[in-house]
Amino acid sequence: MSQFHEPTKQLNFIRQCLLQDKIPIGFFLSAGCPYSIKVRVDGQELPLIPDINGLTEKIQKEMGKTECNNAFQILYHHFETDGISNPNVEDILSHIRSLIKVAGNEKVRGLSREELELMDKKICEQIVIAVKRDFPKKDTPYHKLSSWINAIPRKYPVEIFTTNYDLLTEQALESLTIPYFDGFVGSNYSFFDGFAIEEDTLPPRWARLWKLHGSVNWFMSPQGITRGFHPDTTDLCHVIYPSHLKYDESRTMPYLAMIDRLRKFLKQPNAVLLTCGYSFRDEHINANLSDSLKSNPTAILFALLYGEITNYPSAIELARNTSNFNLISKNEAIIGTKEGIWGERKDSSLENTGIIEWVPEKSDTPLIQIEDKNYKPVYFNIGDFPKFGDQLQEMIGSTTILEREQNAQ
Repeated sequence: MSQFHEPTKQLNFIRQCLLQDKIPIGFFLSAGCPYSIKVRVDGQELPLIPDINGLTEKIQKEMGKTECNNAFQILYHHFETDGISNPNVEDILSHIRSLIKVAGNEKVRGLSREELELMDKKICEQIVIAVKRDFPKKDTPYHKLSSWINAIPRKYPVEIFTTNYDLLTEQALESLTIPYFDGFVGSNYSFFDGFAIEEDTLPPRWARLWKLHGSVNWFMSPQGITRGFHPDTTDLCHVIYPSHLKYDESRTMPYLAMIDRLRKFLKQPNAVLLTCGYSFRDEHINANLSDSLKSNPTAILFALLYGEITNYPSAIELARNTSNFNLISKNEAIIGTKEGIWGERKDSSLENTGIIEWVPEKSDTPLIQIEDKNYKPVYFNIGDFPKFGDQLQEMIGSTTILEREQNAQ
């Protein structure tokens, strides 16, 4: 590959975008973000919240201890019959809900509606147990993002989209007393207000938090979806949907409102969206991102990926076909549909800093000459959520300077 992208230039470009106070800026946080926060358990460093594979393993183990064990084994056999190996919890919940959708008084593939609905409830309960966590400390990347949001007044509210069910974003915002709106209103028995989301007339200093796949503190009540833990929600079903496949219109309403909000955000002139911890495995979200970006060439998306680019085939396909989709992985990038590895000039004074580091020299990574300059490969680690948080923290001083300059004018 003869094309190099320079991470220092890309980092400066991202920083310049984030320093703007008059353009819409949003963040899309997914499962890799809470997974990157570590806690010490029995002498081991473990993720605060497990990834999808760890969550699936935990739920499979716990379901074997419930009254749903036999039904769960029948359900799991469906995947073997259909030639699907190692289904994750998202696959399992989606399959359950597709069967509920067509279930009547007769069994569907050996399972009754009652068995399916009970499994749905029990799985969601296990998800809540696994992801309902508190921060081990107060200087996480979530807190650094929240501090950055609060750094300067903005023309547009900062919008946070997330597929995570946990309450980590809420905890970080609230710990710094940053006001935010998440689609719910009320204090005693909060309810979802789609009209308020559509109108959105709150002050821009209020951040917006849109939870596309539901939340551990959302419940389905007879009056509709409510938010918050209180005695009345003890026996209610959690509203968690890890895919766009839903089986009840009242359940889909928040999802549709949230995904519509994502589309509207990207249709704004000069909108900037950064994804972190998202592996681009949700085809429905990917389609909405792609369509919105193609319909608005002034918007730009920075997909910050933790690992090497070959781990994200869906993201590669999107970036190759969408000029304002910048795919930034550890070892390579696709920027403006141009593919290339990360490289810096050999005579650069760059020192390994954690965010950018030289690739150890190997015989199969020779220098490449472009325009009479020798380049050598580097790693760009901005897709590591803690390192991205450090960058946001560094920018807070810059935004304070920017605010002082604006006030002086």
